[in-house]
Amino acid sequence: MKFELQNEDTESKARAGQITTDHGTIETPIFMPVGTAGTVKGIHQKELEEDIQAQIILGNTYHLFLRPGLDILEAAGGIHGFNHWKRPILTDSGGYQVYSLAHKRKISEEGVQFASHIDGSKHLFTPEKVMDIQRSIGADIMMAFDECTPYPCDYNYAKSSMEMTHRWLNRCIKRFDDTADRYGYSQSLFPIVQGSTYKDLRIQSAETIAAADREGNAIGGLSVGEPAEEMYAMCEVVCDILPKEKPRYLMGVGTPVNILENIALGVDMFDCVMPTRNGRNGMLFTKEGILNMRNEKWKNDHSPIDKAGDSYVDQLYSKAYLRHLLVSKEMLGAQIASLHNLAFYLWLVKEARVQIQKGTFTPWKNRMVKQLAQRL
Repeated sequence: MKFELQNEDTESKARAGQITTDHGTIETPIFMPVGTAGTVKGIHQKELEEDIQAQIILGNTYHLFLRPGLDILEAAGGIHGFNHWKRPILTDSGGYQVYSLAHKRKISEEGVQFASHIDGSKHLFTPEKVMDIQRSIGADIMMAFDECTPYPCDYNYAKSSMEMTHRWLNRCIKRFDDTADRYGYSQSLFPIVQGSTYKDLRIQSAETIAAADREGNAIGGLSVGEPAEEMYAMCEVVCDILPKEKPRYLMGVGTPVNILENIALGVDMFDCVMPTRNGRNGMLFTKEGILNMRNEKWKNDHSPIDKAGDSYVDQLYSKAYLRHLLVSKEMLGAQIASLHNLAFYLWLVKEARVQIQKGTFTPWKNRMVKQLAQRL
């Protein structure tokens, strides 16, 4: 994997770059649609590639390990052969699932023992096993195994957890370096900065992660309930330490406003379930603001879903029709809303890149932040 830094904004820390992998190039800043179980919910691969023009998607180690299982993925030639996605794939290590399944897991220095949410079967994830699983899945970019702490989090717990994450990272790196790429293409490992919302811990973790000298770096443990101002403060501290010549990935973030503000701080890569999850529930993100498609006001509105939208569904279907589908719980409603939102997110980061290249990012961002936050 290679990263080329191409442009930097003069009024902020925003940057435009390009990541090159064996499955294609990724122009940054980039948003990565979440395909937890090997699929972006409700979206065909053809739509992802041709209409939304996604450049990379996510899979999840925890979910893919449990179902369909590694034997099936390996028989298919890895995740790319299984889901027929030809472009890059990043896999989350399962650390966030460990965090979210608190009642079903036990953390120790060895790793995490957990009960499957599917059938209750017991499993142990160690840093070494997580590397092996991601090798088998066949991700282009693999994430180190970490613990994602909750918010609020006691300082001593955050410190202890961070230190264990660093020790786990050393084990991840050793296992990664001792094993070979799978399926005939190269795989990369990103470590993850932790430390909750404590500045001194974030600094310590960012320095440790930077010293690991891998091909890219991630920032975890944010967007877990903390105020946006704290997220931005921690992200700024970390981005000032992580090397400029490597991509920075802010995990699980976020709203369109969150994305723009963090691009301004120097983040290159984002992912979030929000465009698809919120879309299924009737929330649409547009260039003018946020629409709740379940509202009565759209019941007899036969104008396009979004006349300025970047997906074919925006002009093809009306607000009234989409509202009808969503209220009637028709599957097509969730598909249309998800497709629109993903197209909007991909437009947003693409336009941010254009503005960075033109040298007009900061005034554009300041204007867009006000527009995107309003509810229509």
